[in-house]
Amino acid sequence: MGRGKVVLERIENKINRQVTFSKRRNGMLKKAYELSVLCDAEVALIIFSSRGKLSEFGSSTSVSQTLEKYWQHRYTSDVHFADETQTLYQEVLRLKAKHESLQLSQRRLLGEELEELSMKELYNIEKQVDRALTQARQKKEVELEDENKQLKSQLELEQSFQAAQGLGDPNIEAGYEDNIPPSQANHAHLPSLPQGYHQFIPQERASEARLDKGANKPTAGWL
Repeated sequence: MGRGKVVLERIENKINRQVTFSKRRNGMLKKAYELSVLCDAEVALIIFSSRGKLSEFGSSTSVSQTLEKYWQHRYTSDVHFADETQTLYQEVLRLKAKHESLQLSQRRLLGEELEELSMKELYNIEKQVDRALTQARQKKEVELEDENKQLKSQLELEQSFQAAQGLGDPNIEAGYEDNIPPSQANHAHLPSLPQGYHQFIPQERASEARLDKGANKPTAGWL
C-alpha cells in the first residue's frame, strides 16, 4: 500500500513532535547543502526549535556574512526604489505645472484672464499675436501663389490647344480621325468626286433597272 497523505497540523504528542522536528531538520540541512554544492549558490539556513535551540547552516564561511550581505542588498534595493519613485513623482509634478502654464497662456491669447497682467506682459502677448498673424498671412500668400501658378499653366495649355485647333494642326486632326467610328472612317477616306461626274453603270444593269421601273408602272387595264 502507498503512503497516506500527511495532515499538516500541530503534533500534540511531545515525543512524536520532537522526533518529527529532528528528522525534518536534518532533511532541510541536507537539502540546503546539496543546493549549495550542485548550483554553486550561497545558502544560509537558520532554524529555532520550540525550546529556542538554534540550528544553522551556511555555505560560506559563516551565516553572519550571508546575513550581512542580505541586509546590504535589501537596503540598497529599498533606497533605489525610493529614489526612482521620488524621481517619477517630481517628473509628474513638473509636467503638471507645465500643462497648467500652457493652458493659462492659451486662455490669455484668446483674451481671457488679462486683468492681472502688467503692461509689459500685455505687450508680449500682443507681439505673440502679431507674429502668429504674420506667419499665417505669409503661409496663405504662398498657397495662393501656388494656386495662381497652377491656374495660369492650365489656362496657357487650353489657349495653346485652341490655337492649334484654329490653325489645323495635323496632330490634332490625326487625333480627331482616330476618334471617328469605323463606319464613318471608311467614307472619310474615299476621294471626293469632281462636279459633273456621272457614275458608270454597265449596260446589263441599266436594262434591268429599266425593266424594273416598267414593271412598277400601273397598266391601263388597271385604270
